[in-house]
Amino acid sequence: MTQWRKWFSALLACCSFSSLLSAQAAKNTSVSARINVQPSQLNAAPVSSNWLSYNGDYTGRRYSALREITPENVSQLRAQWVFHSPNSDRLEVTPVVVDGVMFVTSANDAYALDAQTGQILWHRARPITEGLIDDASQHHNRGVGIWHSRIYMETDNAHLLCLDARSGHVIWDVAYTDGNPNYGATSAPLVVKDKVLVGTSGGDDGVRGFVAAYDAETGKEAWRFWTIPAPGEFGSSSWPGDAWKHGGGTTWMPGTYDPELNTIYWGTSNPAPDFDGDPRPGDNLYTDCLIALDADTGKLKWYFQFTPHDLFDYDATETPMLVDAIFRREKRKLVVEANRNGFIYVLDRTNGKFLSATRFAEKLNWATGIDSNGRPIRTELQPTEKGTRICPGMVGATNWYSPSFNPDTGMLYFMALESCDVYMKHPEEFQEGKTYYSTGVRHSEGDHSQKILLAYSLESDKPVWRYVQAGRGRSSAGTMTTASGLVFFGDDTNSFEAVDAFTGKPLWHFNTGQTIAASPMSYAVGTKQFAAIAAGSDIFSFALP
Repeated sequence: MTQWRKWFSALLACCSFSSLLSAQAAKNTSVSARINVQPSQLNAAPVSSNWLSYNGDYTGRRYSALREITPENVSQLRAQWVFHSPNSDRLEVTPVVVDGVMFVTSANDAYALDAQTGQILWHRARPITEGLIDDASQHHNRGVGIWHSRIYMETDNAHLLCLDARSGHVIWDVAYTDGNPNYGATSAPLVVKDKVLVGTSGGDDGVRGFVAAYDAETGKEAWRFWTIPAPGEFGSSSWPGDAWKHGGGTTWMPGTYDPELNTIYWGTSNPAPDFDGDPRPGDNLYTDCLIALDADTGKLKWYFQFTPHDLFDYDATETPMLVDAIFRREKRKLVVEANRNGFIYVLDRTNGKFLSATRFAEKLNWATGIDSNGRPIRTELQPTEKGTRICPGMVGATNWYSPSFNPDTGMLYFMALESCDVYMKHPEEFQEGKTYYSTGVRHSEGDHSQKILLAYSLESDKPVWRYVQAGRGRSSAGTMTTASGLVFFGDDTNSFEAVDAFTGKPLWHFNTGQTIAASPMSYAVGTKQFAAIAAGSDIFSFALP
């Protein structure tokens, strides 16, 4: 009788556990089943309750219309939940939130979380790829794109995955390179109308860069724009022989989009080899460029090159922000970029016309300024066999970590890095499966690297305010700004911070205990506003009590 009771109790427990699992699965399904993001929602700006893409909306401004968290009450922010990812100690993802469901990536894995509690709704696991090199071998992933009830993510070996947003099931899987191990992918896709746009990493490894668009429904390739022209195409004169096949110009960060102009704005990386310009004389189009593409066809509308014949690894993949403003007494459609080479550029986004460039890096010796056509006035400094001290250093005066723009203050916010490196040149031949830097850099002794949060108005030649960081310049954390007058960012001492958008006055911080290599975002569930950021291997979400 005793044995029977034990068996019966075990059966009840099992049935109860199964019921709990069924109930939880039903809850998870009901939470995510309502997701159906329309193209009209993706066109909306600024963002408010939902954060629908890597930069929030197509403008790239990372400006949230939410106002619950203010300069007056931000000091009361408290951590609401923390999600731990077991397969990465350096998350670079910006979460996407739709109707209370958060989507995040870690390496090749995707997660759907309850945005209010952090509870896992589903998890799609995919093994990391062996045999990759350079950036791709670190398996970083910056997030997802979304369209109707589907989400899209890139993998470390440049596959585009389409997943069911309600369950995480794979709908299709498309390889968008030829399998060359020098190609990788670290970005978040950009969904425009019924197409999913992707790029690659590997500009330091001798690949040929491109932006490609895929049909969101079927995964069929719609168009591809190669950033390195083939023989006979415009710009090919700076790629003699077979140099064009290994020219770099990769597209490893998502672009922005103007629905009215039907134009995509995408940044390209450095030429290859990085530090030896002899095999690639001339400007090396379309490296270190902002390219404007027709969203339907991928045809080039215009381009602007920030650093022609780059010898310093000054990728132009920083976010191109779309701003409508009065500039020099004229109402204009602008595109604004704080560039890795140490200058802030303002262009007319209808035609690519150069309007202004403002130096923001104090340590800058590769150029003395920018001429009236937007071309740098170069010094004679370049990499040498013994080494040459050049500023900014290889990481750049800013980088991929996100800037933001607040239309209420009229200011651009971004993290700058003051640093120098010693650049060395040693010619080498391209080899598949190996990097193609021709050679490298070392730290410049006596130069102290330092991060600074800067605020600039569009027409100022100096910062409106500066917030100097206390760390050693090693973070890669970006910014986000709100309609209530705040700037959120990851600082250089492992803290998530908020400052006054008008003055830069520090108002709140939370020490995550981990290096922050991601950019923040904000969302709301009901009337409750949250601010979230990835730090180390965790996602942190904060709200008022």
